[in-house]
Formats: sequence, structure tokens, C-alpha cells
Amino acid sequence: METIKIKAPLDEETVTKLKAGDQVFITGVIYTARDAAHKRLVESLDKGEKLPLEIKNQVVYYMGPAPAKPGYPIGSAGPTTSGRMDAYAPRLMAEGLKGMIGKGDRTQAVKDAMKKYRAVYFAAIGGAGALISKSIKKADVIAYDELGAEAIRRLEVENFPATVINDIYGNDLYETGRAKYRKAA
Repeated sequence: METIKIKAPLDEETVTKLKAGDQVFITGVIYTARDAAHKRLVESLDKGEKLPLEIKNQVVYYMGPAPAKPGYPIGSAGPTTSGRMDAYAPRLMAEGLKGMIGKGDRTQAVKDAMKKYRAVYFAAIGGAGALISKSIKKADVIAYDELGAEAIRRLEVENFPATVINDIYGNDLYETGRAKYRKAA
């Protein structure tokens, strides 16, 4: 495990280097989307419509922020439970999505899609939304404004802290961590 600085959007070289357990600091552009936005994105794909963002190589953060205080780009910005997006994630990975940030386990179907489409899953620390928001330098709603906190936002981030949970090789930090704990007990 090591600490790595990476740029978003992601490229093939970056996802190839990342391993479950790596600590990363992400700088660049990422997007927010939760379940209501994911549902709309997949419905648009099913209808053959153009998406409101170029999904290829992007990182999506499963988050709906608190309102921003005056002078700040965003309010508290902690992760939401990733499992709520599991029904939609494989379809978005098939379209080129390379990274997802959230909290909690992913289903086997999502883990299989990460291997197939070469995407990674990062965890952000739940309960640390105020601290995480300090790495967000700019936030703009780009789609589905009527969804409020669940609208899709384009975030400019600097040294956004996360941990690689699932890599493109099928490794799962949660599984290896649990196995290591069981051995020690």
C-alpha cells in the first residue's frame, strides 16, 4: 500500500497502477451523482440520448452536498452508500466510467464489471464530509438541477483523499481486511 497522487479524469495507465489498499489524493475534475441521477443517466442511455456529461474516463462521487455557506463552493460533502448505485454502475462502466467514490461494499456484479471494464472503486471517509469539502475548490450543477442535492455537479478537486477498495484485478480491500482480522482473532 502506498500513497499516490492521481489526476481526474482517469486514464488507462493510472487505473492499471492502482491496487486495493492504495491511499490516493485526486486532483482534477470529478462529478457527483446519486441514485436519482444514475437512474436518469441509464434511462437516457437506454433511449439512445446524449448524456449531460462525457462519461468516458470520468470519476463519479456518490454524494449529495449540504448547502454551501457564503464564500464556500460547497457544504459538507461526505459519501453516500454506494450500494444504492449498484443497479446502474455496470452500465455506466460499459460506457467508459473509470472511477467511483463512495462508502460501503459493492455487489459481485459491480466488482465483475470493474474487472471487465477496467474501473476502480474508491472509498471516502463517512462522517468526514466537512473535512472532505475542503478539497473541493469549485462546484457547479451541470444537470438535473430539479433534483436538488442529487443534481449532477462538476467538482474541481485538489488532493481529494480516498482509498482504493476495488482495483481492476479483482482485489477487494474489504474482503482482505476481514480475512486478515479473522486470522488474527
